[in-house]
Amino acid sequence: MTGKHSRTRRISSPAGIAATAALGVALAVGGTVGTVHLTSGAPARPVAVDLTPTTAASTAATGSPSASPSASATPSASASPTNSRSPQVASRSKTRTAAPKPSATIKRTTPAATVVESGSCGASFYSDGQLTANGENFNPDALTAAHKTLPFNTKVRVTNPANGKSVTVRINDRGPFIDGRCLDLSRAAFATIASLDVGATTVRYEVLG
Repeated sequence: MTGKHSRTRRISSPAGIAATAALGVALAVGGTVGTVHLTSGAPARPVAVDLTPTTAASTAATGSPSASPSASATPSASASPTNSRSPQVASRSKTRTAAPKPSATIKRTTPAATVVESGSCGASFYSDGQLTANGENFNPDALTAAHKTLPFNTKVRVTNPANGKSVTVRINDRGPFIDGRCLDLSRAAFATIASLDVGATTVRYEVLG
């Protein structure tokens, strides 16, 4: 039998080394492709996804600005109120009438009383409480007087010539019954023209009509 001798070929040149390397790469790529083709028919397994946030993601989330709030719905514009003029407000278009001028106030003066009789006589006063001749209750604080003949309610102006003071009295009683006196005045009437300490004095009287 003839024996086979294997001889190992040694490649020592650079070109041979490059060719050998290229052949090895081709074999490796071909084997990988074949493996892919062989395993393509197997069912796919679910791939686990790592949801743990990385440090870089945390840092980015911290540094990133907060999410802006959603824009609120724009409110619908309400109709503006119409300007209405109050009925109490005077219209500028109306003709303004001049305010009537106030009429002059007529000052009414009391007509001067007519003197129907005058004279001089003595006058005194009394203050005792009693009924007067016309039936009234005597009031010493009222401006009244007694006369012998003058009608009741006649007005008489009595003046003290010593000091010029005067008072108007109403006749409601009869008296005095002393000679030289024609009037008996109430205490208040006499005190108006003279001091009560005098008791009696000469006066001028005027009967008013």
